[in-house]
Amino acid sequence: MKKILISTTVVLILLASLYLIFREEMDRFNPLVEKEYVYVQLDETPKEEDRRFRYTLTGMNESGESKTVSFTTSAILEEGTYVRVLAKGRYTENYEIVEADDVPIDE
Repeated sequence: MKKILISTTVVLILLASLYLIFREEMDRFNPLVEKEYVYVQLDETPKEEDRRFRYTLTGMNESGESKTVSFTTSAILEEGTYVRVLAKGRYTENYEIVEADDVPIDE
């Protein structure tokens, strides 16, 4: 009985760890996670990763809820620029630069 309990606990810890490590990939293919647009304003310097620039920003979705998104670009974008990010959980499908008037909710 003790071996079954320990084995079950180890398997559950392993599965939870895998989910946390590969969450972005899992959100990409999970049909239960819905896509949504998140509007962010670039207010920080990106981190350089393998000749790309990673932005991790907090913005608002169309319902006004606060969301954190992360996306990469091939060039540094101008600070203060508004970006509309199509996110699916932790996975970012694409982004586009928008005008301040196109943002539904002021940040």
